[in-house]
Amino acid sequence: MQTMIHLREIDWRAVPGFVGAAISSRLLVPRASREDLWLERWAPLMRSKARSYPILEIGCGTGRDTRALVEQGFQVTALDVSGSAITRARRRAPSATFVCQDVRERLPVDRTGVAVASMSLHYFEWEETIEIVKKIHAALLPGGILLCRLNSTSDTYFGASGHTAIQDGLYRVHGQVKRFFDEATVRTLFSGWNMVSIRERTIHRYLAPKSVWEVVTEKKEHAEPRK
Repeated sequence: MQTMIHLREIDWRAVPGFVGAAISSRLLVPRASREDLWLERWAPLMRSKARSYPILEIGCGTGRDTRALVEQGFQVTALDVSGSAITRARRRAPSATFVCQDVRERLPVDRTGVAVASMSLHYFEWEETIEIVKKIHAALLPGGILLCRLNSTSDTYFGASGHTAIQDGLYRVHGQVKRFFDEATVRTLFSGWNMVSIRERTIHRYLAPKSVWEVVTEKKEHAEPRK
């Protein structure tokens, strides 16, 4: 039965709040539809930017994107704050290098041509988010790229409305801090970069449809430090 819930495919941080609505509205996404092959369309660009450096993956989780990158032939250095997630990620992508750490700590690579951060940069207060992006920018080679996905303000099933505000755009969703972005906020976060692509998408990685901003942004060839 395709709509059976597979425990390892659930984003448990987002479960409270949308399950009842999803079941009653028949919005549960069949497991067979949850491929989420978003990195494939960017593989040629990543290949042209990676050079001989490993891709830096920030917030690898259980390694779904790590495996996709490895299968495309990339070297990958991936980090995540969860040791149990990294244990699973190693099983999915044994050739990758994994580091258990918070993204707010010093990054595990000094230089890279490509960074990937899928749904891992929207859990912080605004000043922390800016500092994280500055660290990624500093690690990228001139002309290097960051591919990221961020919670959208349209992300209704995963907490974009009806929760306690901590600061503008940041909410406490069932005990977890989550930030939701509109296009203007995304562009503000990446001011000083060359915006290659910015698009709001609905993805089907989880049990219910999720709205995200998919962003590809480039460090300028002659970038000045962001103040």
